Amino acid sequence: MPEAFYVPLGGGRFSPTAHTAGPWSPDAQHFGPPSALLVHALEQVEPAHASQLARVTVEILGPAPLTELSVRSWLERPGRSVELLHAELSSGERVVARASAWRIATTDTAEIVTDPAPALPAPETAAVSAWPAGWEGGYLDAMEWRAVRGALDAPGPAAVWARQRVALVDGEKPSALQRLFAVSDSGNGVSNFLHPREWWFINSELTVHVRRPPIGEWIGLDAATFVGPNGVGTATSTLHDTSGPLATGAQALLVRRRPAG
Repeated sequence: MPEAFYVPLGGGRFSPTAHTAGPWSPDAQHFGPPSALLVHALEQVEPAHASQLARVTVEILGPAPLTELSVRSWLERPGRSVELLHAELSSGERVVARASAWRIATTDTAEIVTDPAPALPAPETAAVSAWPAGWEGGYLDAMEWRAVRGALDAPGPAAVWARQRVALVDGEKPSALQRLFAVSDSGNGVSNFLHPREWWFINSELTVHVRRPPIGEWIGLDAATFVGPNGVGTATSTLHDTSGPLATGAQALLVRRRPAG
């Protein structure tokens, strides 16, 4: 199996590998790799000037199967300062996810930079952490995980470092934002407090606001999950690199007890 989440087939088509398989079913992908693949497509929309993706929302319209996918992207609203981009991921005739992104022209604001949270301890000082029994492998095994606070196999909020063991697209080095989005969809898993064989806590979307691209391979995820009384929850995350916080993420969650058996 290639050491990548996807094998390019040309013409915007990609074949997912078993590394993309998610924790709920070996037949459906964890949405980290598809989110990163949508960002891969958004980055193909050529900018007219220096700019940065400032906000990306991934709307999950259905499971992403481990079969051939196609992706396309386009400029929806051009502008000199702010642009709106879209991307779409499909399995055959079925669209499984759409992404919208605001791209903002960059200027020098280094003298007024603010950090909303302290930097996480370095990955080298964090303990190697494993996911609890009952979670499927695939994507979870294709990432290296280290816990700073809490643990993957303990319920409740947690802060972890993660980095890809495999490439996003075979033969390519993942970009900084691709690495960020490969991890961003894991907030609800990292901060879960429900047993995955007894409860669903599945996100229908992922929204990430990015202040700057990450530096290096490690992405930090400081996450917490909150559940309301009517089967709706939210997972929120502060995303880091080794220099400090750089983005915020949120996921709307469907929370429901799984049927017995």
